[in-house]
Amino acid sequence: MYDHIGITVSDLQASIRFYQAALAPLGHVLGSHDDSYAGFGPPDAPALWLYAGEGTALAKTHIAFRAAEHKAVKAFHKAGLEAGGSDNGAPGPRPDYSASYYAAFLIDPDGNNVEAVCL
Repeated sequence: MYDHIGITVSDLQASIRFYQAALAPLGHVLGSHDDSYAGFGPPDAPALWLYAGEGTALAKTHIAFRAAEHKAVKAFHKAGLEAGGSDNGAPGPRPDYSASYYAAFLIDPDGNNVEAVCL
């Protein structure tokens, strides 16, 4: 359904560091970028766009990324914490979502809820 998503961030460089670390275990890389934006996704196909904010209040967003295996979900969580994210749910099963739902949640530098999920 979705082709790409864009969010506004208060500190583009801090967000680049966070997403670069957290998304690497999921196979996503920093693609196109300059001082006002950065695109992440599979090589040559950015789908998450970060835009530098201009001091306005930022809306909080939930973004979920698909992971190929539980190991990638765990690596996402660990790397995101090391890159300045906050824990919002350790890697593990979420049977209340579905019998096969395995996920981890982080809060990014702007307070967004970022998830990696393996189904």
